[in-house]
This record gives sequence, C-alpha cells and structure tokens, in this order.
Amino acid sequence: MTDTSEHFDVLIVGAGLSGIGAGFHLQQKCPGKSFVILEGRDCIGGTWDLFRYPGIRSDSDMFTLGYSFKPWVEAKAIADGPRILNYVRETAAENGIDRKIRFHHRVKRASWSTPEARWSVEVERTTGEGGTELVRFTCNFLFMCSGYYRYEEGYTPEFAGRDDFAGRIVHPQKWTDDIDYAGKRVVVIGSGATAVTLVPEMAKTAGHVTMLQRSPTYVVARPAEDPVANKLRAKLPSKLAYHLIRWRNVGWGMFFFQLSKRKPAKVKDMILGGVRMALGPDYDVATHFTPRYNPWDQRLCLVPDGDLFKAIRDKRASVVTSEIDHFTKGGIKLKDGSELEADIIVTATGLVLQVLGGMQVDVDGRAVDFARTLNYKGMMYSDVPNMASAFGYTNASWTLKCDLTCEYVCRLINYMDRHGYRQCVAHNVDPGVTELPSLDFSSGYVQRSIAKMPKQGSKRPWRLYQNYALDIVTLRYGKVDDGVMRYS
Repeated sequence: MTDTSEHFDVLIVGAGLSGIGAGFHLQQKCPGKSFVILEGRDCIGGTWDLFRYPGIRSDSDMFTLGYSFKPWVEAKAIADGPRILNYVRETAAENGIDRKIRFHHRVKRASWSTPEARWSVEVERTTGEGGTELVRFTCNFLFMCSGYYRYEEGYTPEFAGRDDFAGRIVHPQKWTDDIDYAGKRVVVIGSGATAVTLVPEMAKTAGHVTMLQRSPTYVVARPAEDPVANKLRAKLPSKLAYHLIRWRNVGWGMFFFQLSKRKPAKVKDMILGGVRMALGPDYDVATHFTPRYNPWDQRLCLVPDGDLFKAIRDKRASVVTSEIDHFTKGGIKLKDGSELEADIIVTATGLVLQVLGGMQVDVDGRAVDFARTLNYKGMMYSDVPNMASAFGYTNASWTLKCDLTCEYVCRLINYMDRHGYRQCVAHNVDPGVTELPSLDFSSGYVQRSIAKMPKQGSKRPWRLYQNYALDIVTLRYGKVDDGVMRYS
C-alpha cells in the first residue's frame, strides 16, 4: 500500500454525468471545500463513453437529462451518445472540474472511523507501466457517483450450444470498432432500450436484422427534434427557454406516469394504437408489441422518429417472439422448431446491477451489507455515516434526481459546518417502518439483483416516491435536521 497522504473534504467517485454534476454543485455551493473525483477508467463520460454500440443514444429528452445549470442547445432533443458525451466533457472543461479528476483510480474499499470522523479509501491505481498499485485517500464525506451497474461485464444468459455457433457473438457493452455487419444477417436478442436502438441502426447497412424477444416491451415513437422547443429557443433567452421546456417535459412525464398507474388499460390502448398506426393493420401487434404487464411496470422503450417501425415496414428488420432452444452452427434454433440464420448474434440481454460500483464498505470495522440497509431520501443509507450516492429516477430522466441529490448533499455539508458537526448518520427508530424493495420494477435486470439492493421504507424519509415535484419540496426546501438524521 502506497499512502498518498492526501486528504479531501469530499471525495467523489465516478466521472460520468452524475460525478461532473456533483463537482459543479460542490464548487458553487460549498466554496472552499476541497474535493477530488476518482475515476477508474481513462476518460470522462461514464456510460456515454463506455457504450460504443451502433446508434447509442438516450431514451430521455435532453431538456430533462441535461443539467439544470447548463442548457442543452442542440436541435435534437433525443440525442446520440457522442453528443451527450461532448456535453458532459464540455461542462467539465468550462467549470474546471476536469482538473479535479484522477483517472485510472478504481475505488476498492472504504472504511469509516467514528473517532476520527473520516473515511479511509483504498484505491487501485494503474501505473504507467500497465501495472497497478494500492493507494489511500482520506475524506470527511464520500459521494458515490459510480452508477448502478457493473462496467466490466453485462448480463448474458447461458445459451445451450453457444460454442457451436460459427459466427461472432457480442454483448453491446463490449462493442468494438472491428465488428463488421454490413450485408450480414444479424440477430439481436432482447427487447429493451438497447435492442430497439441497435436494430434500426444496424438495419441501415446489414443484410437483415431480426429482433428476437422472449416477450414484448411497450414501444413509443417520439420526434427526435422538439419543434416547440426549437421555436422557443429561437425567440427567448436560452436559459429561460431551457427551463420552460424542461418543466413542460417534466410535467408531461409525471402526468403520463400517473395516468399509466391509474388507468393502465387506457394507456395500453393508446400505446398499442400508435404501434398499429405505425406498422399498419396487417401487422401482428398482439404477438410482437403487446406486453403481458401494464405500462410502467417496466420502463417504456422510446424510438425517435419511429425508426424501428420504419425499418420493419421497409423489410430491413423483423421481430420474432419466441424462446431460444439452442444455438446452432448457422444461427439459433427456437423452441417452436423454427431456426433463425445469423452471421452475427448480439446479446442485448441486459445489465448486471451492483451497489456503489462493487466497493466494499465497513463502519468501525463492521462490514456493511447494503441489502440490510434502508435508503434515506433516495441517496443515503441507514447507519452509514457521511456517505451519499447519486441514483436517478426509474420513471424519468436520471439527472433530475441526481441534480437534487447534489444540492441536498451541499446543504447537508454546509449545515454540519455551521453547527460544528463532523458526522451525520440516518437512523431509523420508528417500528412502524416496514421494508419494501427499492425498485418497483418487474424488469429482468432488476429482479435478478433486487435481493442485493438496499431497501426502501414504507414512510418518509425512507420512501422513494419517484416524483420530481415532491422531491424538489423535500430535498431543496425541506429541513436538513429532520429528527431522523443524527448529527454529532
């Protein structure tokens, strides 16, 4: 272990969308506080640099996925990965946050000492020779912005006969530039956001692309450009236009989510009506685009300008709904007896969720099992001092909640400074609070990992309402000393 002898008031983990936002808020609202951002990879961007597959884009509009403090100024509201990556890096450079980042620093373990009121953080640093060494940082407050899934590997089920396939098999999370699919037969396994992004993009040059799904997902078309937003931006100051559009989109999103929960049959008919309009009366919408669950029991899939539907209409892509029996030398044998021929198989089968980037945590020598903790206000964990985590909404843009989390962390730090406190820890003393799953989604990637995730409680401040307007009231204006957070 090489001790760097470096101490910071706040240590941020992760230089993605959330980490850069955290750095900005700390800089603006906690002036004088020292902080550093530790990033395991070699560049800024997180998700938007990691994923390189064809067509990579956001499935949220950039007026809500963008930062509250930096207007999105490009014409497309549904932006591709490179444009989002440029936006994040531009934000970091404009505010000098890029100079606060230590690349090739992967956090492995964090240990809290109550007598010292500080974290000791063990970090694996990659050296110039390609080796690694362990270094240590200390900090008063640890802010985790490391995302919610494992960067090293995505989820791929065990497929019988996988080794028999003569072509190439690739997971989108491991996409490389040498994958040539021009003129080839491609099968994309999956029906989520990644699959509906890949299929129309690959279909532009592939011989044919088949989206093979075990069950359908709700798919909604939306214009890539927002004409009302572009008109407003042409007539109003950029910041005013941005916030008007942002609130309009937030309001519409909240209304649509609540409508989905209250009148699921009505929303289902509306979504499927749009699909029938896009694909024509002869297409089998019941088989390929009608899920077995209600809208927003899982995330909806967004297709900008209906690109997936257009690829299907043009016969460049098709959808097959069936279960896989086994892989063959030339493709995939299905349980209904049919076979899909393929030169390339893309396993768009999901992510592997993990808590705090897989970091080990102990408090005064006691290992923390986060599955046994309660989530406080969607950002902190019961009986874990001076630590917060940026975790976005499941039913709206990720950054909306992360922005509010950053603001709250700054309020918390400033409150502690004003009163001379060194430690804050959320502790539940209400026996009436019952544990609930932290994510109320039936999606496979959630259900596979939900047992390892922190729980939410049945009452405030342990309850996650997934409601931006309510969180503004609670996190921006609510009391920091609420009787649950203990200071010492």
